[in-house]
Amino acid sequence: MDTIFALATAAGKAGVSIIRVSGPDALKSCATMGAVLGDQDRRLVKLASADGSLIDQAFAISFAPRRSFTGEQVVELQTHGSPAIVAAVLKRLGGLNLRLAEPGEFTRRAMENGVLDLAQVEGLADLIDAETESQRRQAVRVFQGALGDLASGWRVSLVRAAALLEATIDFVDEDVPVDVYPEVRGLIDIVTKEVRYEAAGVRVRERVRDGFEVALVGPPNSGKSTLLNRLAGREAAITSDIAGTTRDVIEVKMDLDGLPVTILDTAGLRDSDDVLEGIGIARGKDRASAADVRVHLMENLSKNPAQSGFGLDIYVKSKADLDKEPVKDAVSGSTGYGMDRLLDQISSHLRQQLAGAGVATRTRHQRALEAAAVALDAVTLGLDVDDMPVDLLAEDLRIAIRSLDSLIGRVDVENVLGEIFSSFCIGK
Repeated sequence: MDTIFALATAAGKAGVSIIRVSGPDALKSCATMGAVLGDQDRRLVKLASADGSLIDQAFAISFAPRRSFTGEQVVELQTHGSPAIVAAVLKRLGGLNLRLAEPGEFTRRAMENGVLDLAQVEGLADLIDAETESQRRQAVRVFQGALGDLASGWRVSLVRAAALLEATIDFVDEDVPVDVYPEVRGLIDIVTKEVRYEAAGVRVRERVRDGFEVALVGPPNSGKSTLLNRLAGREAAITSDIAGTTRDVIEVKMDLDGLPVTILDTAGLRDSDDVLEGIGIARGKDRASAADVRVHLMENLSKNPAQSGFGLDIYVKSKADLDKEPVKDAVSGSTGYGMDRLLDQISSHLRQQLAGAGVATRTRHQRALEAAAVALDAVTLGLDVDDMPVDLLAEDLRIAIRSLDSLIGRVDVENVLGEIFSSFCIGK
């Protein structure tokens, strides 16, 4: 395998920059430029160019195979964070018959060498992209192998069930000494329940990664844009007394108590002969129906519309600053009245959704889990059919096992590897 190298830290000026080298020639190549190390070593070194002139004084660390991030021999050169120094070191390494790493290649080697499974790779990608505390916590769980641990446990149970079924094939012409079906059914019932639980929680976990959506809904001039600006802390939307000012969905991203949330300001709901406004209203309705929370800004709380879509509908009295004595369920984007209560209500609902979710976080996970559940359901039904061939039941179990194996990259994942690793930076 080629020895690869890349800058592992962000480009630009910094106190320290880290250049990573991984592969069979890592030690030899770094020694050529002055970093003489053992396979598990660290020391202060002087890095030299091809003509022997000093490039920089750096701290070099070597990691032995199976004890490094990639599972290969790795050397990390911690240089001063000057763009000129980094460029000179990279040029020197490139002249030593090493290859610049492709995006995500270090992580891909970690997976190929058994250091990480595919789910952990996805968790690492999410961890790098995490912007809120909830995103960080979720990514850490997956990166630490929580999904892989579940899949391994399910695999053990299903392999046991398959072994019990296949053992009966040896007694096809005589009575089976032990009725294995009750144990098989018990194993499958437990796994099926847990698999369906994980599949059902994927949508919420995806929202943690991509962001929950909260839609502001109401008639024209109900204060939606003013409320959006108050939440954003800036003039994100144009406010006006003229009805129909907002004609498209305006989005503002924010961190709500550690949760990633996108606030949607939708066009005012009314009948309009304006074609463009009508398109905006239709778009707003579609986005609102798919949102996790809809905040309805009402002039009169006694006329609440019917709930639509999934998620939570919150009804508030708008423009509380115009009331002599604002009611409890009132809010004002101009003065901030009722904002804390509204945000607490939204946050509480979203956290309740998270409390019931599992560790599977992607649509790919959901598809694999649902495929496994379908195969397990077929086994459960077949166990109650007297003349059902045992080898067909065993094959359905093998289908379920393969589906769960694909969660962590054991089988059938080559088509998703390119997409996953291309999202990483070159130094990762």
